[in-house]
Amino acid sequence: MDLFEKIRKFESMHIVFWLIKDTCWMLELKWLGALMVVPTVFLAVYIVYKTLQSTEVYLNIAVFFWISANSFWMLMEFFNNNQYKHFAAIPFALGFVFVIIFYLTTYRKKQIRG
Repeated sequence: MDLFEKIRKFESMHIVFWLIKDTCWMLELKWLGALMVVPTVFLAVYIVYKTLQSTEVYLNIAVFFWISANSFWMLMEFFNNNQYKHFAAIPFALGFVFVIIFYLTTYRKKQIRG
């Protein structure tokens, strides 16, 4: 079983936690939503760790930043009257940076091979 097959089950579980967290956000289930941040972020970090030797790591880091921004925004809405939600733009922007790095790295590898 290769690396990507092993990680798929964690990615699937990660998506479930992410959907539960966002559903709690929509339904304004504050404490359950806040609690769901922990396994969602943990799995994002775990997936990044497991893909460190692959170019996929850049996309997984982008997902980590996306979830971090999304979680921060939710927590600001729930517990801080949205006062600091604009700071979520920082990890969102970092996510875009890592997506760009992924595509540049992939493009450069194709140029070297091709």
